[in-house]
Amino acid sequence: MEPLLPVGKKAGRPRTWTRRQLIDGIRWRTRAGTPWRDVLERYGPWDRIYDLFRRWQRDGTWKRILEQLQLQADAQGLITWDVSVDSTGCRAHQHAAGRSRGGLTTKIHLATEQGQKPLSLLVTAGHRHDSPQFQPVLERIRVPRAGLGRPRSKPVRVRADKAYGSRANRFYLRRRRIGCTIPEKADQVRNRKKLGSRGGRPPVFDKEDYKERHAVECGINRLKVRHEVAHVKWESHEGRRDVLTPD
Repeated sequence: MEPLLPVGKKAGRPRTWTRRQLIDGIRWRTRAGTPWRDVLERYGPWDRIYDLFRRWQRDGTWKRILEQLQLQADAQGLITWDVSVDSTGCRAHQHAAGRSRGGLTTKIHLATEQGQKPLSLLVTAGHRHDSPQFQPVLERIRVPRAGLGRPRSKPVRVRADKAYGSRANRFYLRRRRIGCTIPEKADQVRNRKKLGSRGGRPPVFDKEDYKERHAVECGINRLKVRHEVAHVKWESHEGRRDVLTPD
């Protein structure tokens, strides 16, 4: 990871705490989900650890690291480009994005490839519906290519549950020539049959292929193993959750 990290602009006095210690403190805090002040002393002063985390968030260092890891994975053929989309709700602090019927929550919308690698992540208020976030979360997929060329952003196939099966979402996928495996809602089936021949053909749906949607559910579980993601709170008011991804 060292080649991806910022280089200091000028020499100064020797560091009391090495960069490795501070980064390990960030990793520990992300796993444990504790307040910054409770980070173990062996990693360095908590405020130094926080300052490094915040500075790299502001200058895009965390984003660049993720992009380079995605580039390497894609170059090695480790990204399948069969993408699954789903969401999960998280209990949140008073500064979180919004409320739901269950109280103050934040919702994470995630797109993963078949190997459970996160390709994009979107955070919304807990009361926001899943379907309107389908296109934004797919639009966030941008994996850099080795050498010249635009980042790759188009999956081969998208799998999602019936919550994402709106007409607008299906049209979006057809327009981009992306295959999909999304079941119809019961009311959609009923309305289509009610119209007879004018209702059109039912969308193609492969039950066996739909079973592969487990990738995004496993990806969500990997995220929520991190206490920081399972209980979104301390950073929610400044939008810093996007950098908290699995190792």
